[in-house]
Amino acid sequence: MEVADERAEYVGLMLRSLGAEVVKIEPPGGSPTRGIGPFVDDRPDPEQSLHFWSYNRGKQSIILDPGDAGDRAALRTLLASCDVLVDGAGALTAEYLGLTTDEIVDHYPALVHARMTDFGDDGPWSHFLGSDLVHLALGGPMSNCGYDPDPDGHYGLAPMAPQLWHSYHIAGDQLVMGILAALLHRDRGGSGQLVSCAIHEAVAKNTELDLMNWVMRRAEMLRQTARHAAEQVTVSPTIAHTQDGRWFTMTLLGQKDHRALAAFLDDHGIPHDIAREATTKEVGRQIPGSGGADPMAAARAADGLQRMARKYTYADFPWRDAQKVGLVCAPVRKPHENLADEHWQARGTFARAEHPALGRSVPYPVSKWVSNVTGWSTGGWSPRLGEHQDTALGRSVRPAVTTPRGVVPATRPSRRGLPLPLEGVRILDFSWFLASAGATRFLSALGAESLKVEWAAHPDTRLGAMAPVGGRAARAAATGPLQGVTDPDMGGQFNNKNAGKRGLSLNVRDPRGLDIARRLVSISDIVAEGFSPGVMKRWGLGYDELCEIRPDIIYAQQSGAGELGTFGRLRVVGPIAAALSGATEMSGLPEPAMPAGWGYSYLDWIGAYSFATAMLAALYHRDRTGEGQWIDSSQVETGIFLTGVPLLDWDVNGRAWQRTGNRSPLKPAAPHGAYRAAGKDRWIAIACFDDEEWARLAGQVGEEWTRDPRFATLASRLAHQDELDDLMTGWTSTQDAYQLMYRLQTAGVRAGVCQTAADRCERDPQLDHLQWLTELAGTKIGTWPVPEMPIKMSATPPYIGGYLDRGAPNYGEDNEYVLGELLGFATRHIKELADDGVI
Repeated sequence: MEVADERAEYVGLMLRSLGAEVVKIEPPGGSPTRGIGPFVDDRPDPEQSLHFWSYNRGKQSIILDPGDAGDRAALRTLLASCDVLVDGAGALTAEYLGLTTDEIVDHYPALVHARMTDFGDDGPWSHFLGSDLVHLALGGPMSNCGYDPDPDGHYGLAPMAPQLWHSYHIAGDQLVMGILAALLHRDRGGSGQLVSCAIHEAVAKNTELDLMNWVMRRAEMLRQTARHAAEQVTVSPTIAHTQDGRWFTMTLLGQKDHRALAAFLDDHGIPHDIAREATTKEVGRQIPGSGGADPMAAARAADGLQRMARKYTYADFPWRDAQKVGLVCAPVRKPHENLADEHWQARGTFARAEHPALGRSVPYPVSKWVSNVTGWSTGGWSPRLGEHQDTALGRSVRPAVTTPRGVVPATRPSRRGLPLPLEGVRILDFSWFLASAGATRFLSALGAESLKVEWAAHPDTRLGAMAPVGGRAARAAATGPLQGVTDPDMGGQFNNKNAGKRGLSLNVRDPRGLDIARRLVSISDIVAEGFSPGVMKRWGLGYDELCEIRPDIIYAQQSGAGELGTFGRLRVVGPIAAALSGATEMSGLPEPAMPAGWGYSYLDWIGAYSFATAMLAALYHRDRTGEGQWIDSSQVETGIFLTGVPLLDWDVNGRAWQRTGNRSPLKPAAPHGAYRAAGKDRWIAIACFDDEEWARLAGQVGEEWTRDPRFATLASRLAHQDELDDLMTGWTSTQDAYQLMYRLQTAGVRAGVCQTAADRCERDPQLDHLQWLTELAGTKIGTWPVPEMPIKMSATPPYIGGYLDRGAPNYGEDNEYVLGELLGFATRHIKELADDGVI
């Protein structure tokens, strides 16, 4: 059952896509999201909202009046037959049922009550009003996203809120993980429980390098155009302009890539001055955006890319040839351009569903991964208001729980004092980079034992947000950025994405190493990996080989574009995934401005959420059927899944996505933007969606211009947004951002400071109240705060340290445990393996 507006409709969409039956409860006038555009032929109609179509396909709709006692009784009866209640409407859900949150748990003990809130149910900001813009401001993405500063370091343009509805996608994916984990626990003999997620907390943990760099070194990141925010602003844009005004992007990951670019430019007759010899010493695998590159070498490479792009149109730029020689290059696509791509067609990324209102089919993005056993439910069209009134309410009550055979309920307490839902699950973890390692991080926090496998020749990205020289004491005394150590066992970002895991060093290219890997497969539930397609197969660890060892194994692979399809071994990192999916193009000022894109690898996190969800869903399926499966997950595909509205607008109205800066693109609002406040690079996001909200804001402004007829109604304010924004900036620019935020929120106006990582750590009492960071001790790195999983679970609360209760492993730290305790190797044998370079 779903009672939700735009904050949690995505949760219901994900559950429906995974095969659940979703009944949407709507008030007599229909869900408010039926009023969000765009609309068919731009004519507002509750049955013609493309937003509603996108987020509600395949759901059932019934109308219930919360003030009607008969409707309330019918709803309670219906809820008794449900496994999950998706509660994203706050007080309206309680009004519908006539029950408090605690009473819902008491009345429906087998129910998973999944609750989405803006800021949490209690705490100093729990009364704050949110919106997508406000959450992206307060949570930190906006401070990482936008345009380069002036040469003197002054930011003339506001931070940019990436589009579209991303704060709700971030929180929604987290809540889906919690729901699946709660169902696994319940059906293994446990109970139902309350699972909740505060959007603010989820978004605050979604940024990449800024948080751990502040935590570890007191270093702040500076936003840059369509590339990673960095400690030092670079002069090297990573997107290049074609002859016809479109864009391409390239990410160079090391000196090998610089040499490959030089050769590629030579082959195409493009003059350049890229050095072919090493200009700096490379000390290890770098996280994109984490620094370490020679700035002049980067500038020469960027100039070479720009020269090449100006020789080609968008359609003719030879980016696939660049990929073939190992360059990480891609077009900056508009969302609709993926529809015709044969790679996504081969993967079934899109499906067309007949829509009665149009009399024809329309395309939807319908999958994030491919499996050889389970599929995605396309679900058909979105429901007409009350379309399923009789069928949904007339259903008979059925048992909500089907206990799988041979599964033992979780009982072992974690540091939280309660069991973790994945107790007894073991992962042989070949993940690396955030998009795959972040996924097994979540499963570890939910109780799985993760055996992280690395080899010295190709370790994970350990160098990023390094612990400071002088350790925690130096950080406590710091007043500015600290120098980081170079020890790869002491990376803060590695500690973040691998907390709670065991560490095994293993050379699987050695026959003895391969034999160890195969033995570990036999005692594992999941094999997870994040390599380019085909790597594990070449090692002799492909899915077919794994099934010979353990027939019910779950083999989950995460790559940039997936194995199935026509792309082959496409080189993809976060910025490339964003460019291909359409996410980069969607954010920023209107054309002809450059796209602002994302200032961090957003699709690394979204990919990690999706990858974790895939593995949880596979465990759920195996509990019921005994079947394992192969999962082919694609980082780019997770981004495409979030572009449903622009795809529908293209197909139905023939309109390509157009950037709108910080203005609300589809849900009318004015003012709606980030406005300069007093101080260096201080900004506040403010949003008014109706005339009542505007009246409350105008009362706080108290200036004559607020009574101007141009601003009297929402329609007239929308028609005069340029003038309104100028006047708003004149009012906000002399005021302290935090004082103004508190004043406006107290008056009932949606407002939020564009917070940096420093702000979130030092000035955000709500995050502190939600205990968003957990102190974890690592063997060498010491004790440091690590972001906790943002979902709260009443019966099986996650713990980022897992059952191990430790930070990320040192390289090969748990070889003795894995080989000795799990596999029974003698100490002498383990020493021989180490001496021979097998471990």
